[in-house]
Amino acid sequence: MLESIVSYRYIWDTLDIVIVALIIYYILNIIEGTRAAQILLGLTVVFILYFLSQKGGLFTLNWILDHFLSSIILIAVILFQNDIRKALASIGKRPVFLSLYRGISEDKTIDEIVKAATFLSSRQIGALMAIERRSSLEDFVELGMRLDSYVSRELIISIFNPTSPLHDGGIIIGDNKILSAGSFFPLDTDPDLERDLGTRHRAAIGITAETDAVVVVVSEETGIISLAFENEIKRGLDATSLNNTLSDLLGVKSKKTDKSSFLYDKINIIR
Repeated sequence: MLESIVSYRYIWDTLDIVIVALIIYYILNIIEGTRAAQILLGLTVVFILYFLSQKGGLFTLNWILDHFLSSIILIAVILFQNDIRKALASIGKRPVFLSLYRGISEDKTIDEIVKAATFLSSRQIGALMAIERRSSLEDFVELGMRLDSYVSRELIISIFNPTSPLHDGGIIIGDNKILSAGSFFPLDTDPDLERDLGTRHRAAIGITAETDAVVVVVSEETGIISLAFENEIKRGLDATSLNNTLSDLLGVKSKKTDKSSFLYDKINIIR
């Protein structure tokens, strides 16, 4: 009887540990690459200073930090209020146990983006498409017109049609959906950037400096397709090199040819 009770308790303890580990992983996955991660790092430094002040006899510093940390729950709610709201909304919109379901595959989404960019490039129609990765782009989604529509080349082309009221700004793509259109991104103000880079390119670099998003840009003046990520921009992509690069950055397997590898090596990196 005792053995069965111990075994029963072991199962629940294991389940308890697994659930807590999943929650911690989910929270870290949400804040990774965001400002919340920097705030969390700052709070960690404060905790380290608090324990060092206790051990080292730094009474004034310990008194200050003790009063500061006594309200840590309230402080955490204030500092992370936007991230808490986004996390709860994300759970409600797409629960963890349903997160493996995708309406359409990621490679299909990439294919639609590439075909739309190629079409717009051939007609020198400007476009700006930000693709969400780990960092949430919800703040920028709220600045535009929310759509929540599956990605299709026809919809992308119609959005960036010069006669469309939503052609200004950019679209945000996440979870294989166009989350918003007409969203505006922060502009990169680096004076060392090439002078021929317009507002769209600077906006693409600007948002990749704050998040880990990948941004596809089509120049209205030249029709050149560019790709911005990690505060850098690659220019002169064609359909094949764009598809391969997006697949690499988004972790989607794609078939690469020798020709695409050659074109990929020819792309200039600006920074």
